[in-house]
Amino acid sequence: MMKGLSIYLFILALASPAIAQDYTDYVNPFIGTSNYGATHPGAVLPAGMASVTPFNVAYKKGQGNVFEKDSEWHSRSYVHENNFLTGFSHVNLSGVGCPELGSILLMPTTGALELDPEKYGTTYSKEQAYPGYYSNHLNKYNIKSEVSATMRSGISRYTFPGGEAHILLNLGLGLTNETGAMLKIVSDTEIEGYKLIGTFCYNPEDVRPVYFVAKFSKPASNYGAWKKMPEYSAEATWTKYSGKYKPYYQYRNEMAGDNIGAFFTYDSRKGETIEVKIGISYVSIENARENLKKEQPGFNLDQTAYKAQTAWEQRLKRIEVQGGTHEEKTIFYTALYHTLIHPNIIQDVNGDYPLMGTHGTGNTKGNRYTVFSLWDTYRNLHPLLSLAYPELQSDLVNSMLGMYEESGWLPKWELMGMETEVMVGDPATPVIADTYLRGIRDFDINLAYEAIKKSAMPQKDGNKLRPGLEKYIELGYIPENTYDGLWGTVSTSLEYNIADWNIAQLAKALNKDKDYKYFSKRALSYRNYFDKSTGMLRPRMKDGSWLTPFDPQAGANFEPVIGFVEGNAWQYRFYVPHDIPGIIKLVGGDRPFSRALQTCFDENNYDMANEPDITYPFLFNYVKGEEWRTQQKVRELIQKYYTNAPEGIPGNDDTGTLSAWLVFSMMGIYPHCPGDMTYALTSPVFDLVTIHLNDKYYKGKTLMIKAEKSSSDALYIDEMILNGKPFNKYFISHQELTNGANLTFKLKANHQ
Repeated sequence: MMKGLSIYLFILALASPAIAQDYTDYVNPFIGTSNYGATHPGAVLPAGMASVTPFNVAYKKGQGNVFEKDSEWHSRSYVHENNFLTGFSHVNLSGVGCPELGSILLMPTTGALELDPEKYGTTYSKEQAYPGYYSNHLNKYNIKSEVSATMRSGISRYTFPGGEAHILLNLGLGLTNETGAMLKIVSDTEIEGYKLIGTFCYNPEDVRPVYFVAKFSKPASNYGAWKKMPEYSAEATWTKYSGKYKPYYQYRNEMAGDNIGAFFTYDSRKGETIEVKIGISYVSIENARENLKKEQPGFNLDQTAYKAQTAWEQRLKRIEVQGGTHEEKTIFYTALYHTLIHPNIIQDVNGDYPLMGTHGTGNTKGNRYTVFSLWDTYRNLHPLLSLAYPELQSDLVNSMLGMYEESGWLPKWELMGMETEVMVGDPATPVIADTYLRGIRDFDINLAYEAIKKSAMPQKDGNKLRPGLEKYIELGYIPENTYDGLWGTVSTSLEYNIADWNIAQLAKALNKDKDYKYFSKRALSYRNYFDKSTGMLRPRMKDGSWLTPFDPQAGANFEPVIGFVEGNAWQYRFYVPHDIPGIIKLVGGDRPFSRALQTCFDENNYDMANEPDITYPFLFNYVKGEEWRTQQKVRELIQKYYTNAPEGIPGNDDTGTLSAWLVFSMMGIYPHCPGDMTYALTSPVFDLVTIHLNDKYYKGKTLMIKAEKSSSDALYIDEMILNGKPFNKYFISHQELTNGANLTFKLKANHQ
């Protein structure tokens, strides 16, 4: 946050009386920039394709950096602990676990021209950030840098101290594991080109270019391209550029290579500002130019920043909170901010977008979205969007169905029209089923059902989404040592169970009784993994025997373990959200279940930073008399793991998933199982939460959640009142809430 006085006065002068900036004031973009949260403080719009963020993860310790992008599994363009900046990148991801994008870097410098980023990089200070704006001071050069963004373009403003100045465009440096780029200097005020991106996580094959056009507010007095030359030997040792960056002054042809860039040089006056705007496209240079022309016809960073902040204000005020501390409002609205960055649009202003799984171009009249981290987001982020932003969720489902029509499969982890095949299960199915069941139905349900059923059944040419499906159907589980490359047999089977249960619920709503019965039965096959001797879900072999030896705690802290994905047997022990009564019975009944669940927390087997057990705090609601444990545990986790600080997210935000957990938990409701139209209840943090419902989808205009506290430390639910009548259940239906509910919690200081 940390807004400067000049920024505050600017906003105050321009703000319309009808648009108060209260909600964006509570957003701290620096939250999540430490502790591997993988967020960034840069300028971006809600669902924006472009973003401009400081890039400070290149080069090693001793230059102001603690972390370095190439020495670890690094997915961040910016890390709070680092202080060595080498530019501002214009395409970025927020809260992902693998390195990608972080490319098309601009960097202002002064003095003699230097093209090596390790040498022209600098420490910085005086950081400021709010939604749609970021600024800092480059210490080596005494330059003030400011950036903002539109949906498809970024803009930067550099205030120079006077003398020789340069603006560098670097296409070699970035987060992506892919190499190669091209640029062409069109004139002394314009550069065009592209940068290749791809090879995200475990898929080394899919690559595509991101195109750009950069325009400068002032003609350069000199300009050129550069390329880093290889180390020469033998007859080429005479060149003075062996292993160095070679400048090509006044070069106007195309330049291609791995480490290339361009420089624009100026004779600047003290205090002079030069602005640079960059339009991007995933279709063509022409489209990038058109995006820039339509969204930023002139150079006006102040106006762009104001429009960006206004756009965020409109989104954030959909959920209004009253009461609570400033810190609580800050972590709440920052979390809501993080849930609205991805998925983001990928279509250009003319509707063009890259087709899924092919090299063609599609066109849409509406929005086409990308960055579907579905293994993470199906659990809570999509239900949050369905509740508060159903028009957005509808667009997301239509985008997923478009991907199915183009590629033949629903997405698993889609990125820029490429299927990365990251993670396990069939996560698109619960997203689609859950969306339809919540009442969002302006998509082709017949096409949707065709798509999800295809992913659930064996196919002649193999099932791309569900490896091991044949054994899953035949045996009711996937045995170990049967499929090469299948990751986590137990985890994968449990994900298939949840997807199958969602198919069953959708089939029931569509009066497909045969499918309802078939998939309902398949959804319970997790019981074949239950081992009475340990009380755990345990990997099995092809002959039905248990995996031996077996340590339920093996695999903690993301360490590899047989049978499980990003977790261990404890973290997957209750991971059957669609059949908690069934797992309660297997464990031995209500009290043994409650004790086992409490033990999961007491012995530090619960992982707040990962998804498989993210719903566990709410499972105490299934046991009568133990609901207070949900209230206690949820509040304890909020206070322990979410703070108004760079480390204020428990770990990788996973494109908003950990943030969505916080938003729901602070409001007092949680979607404990996709496809289940009830929310688990817990004590709200705020005195009043008002969700403004979209009346195109829901009968009610507002959902109001109130907390009346008997004392300042009141935490536990004493009684609940729904629309003026006593309410004594700890689950409430989506329909009850969206019909326009007034839900009041009366809270007391102890649970007795």
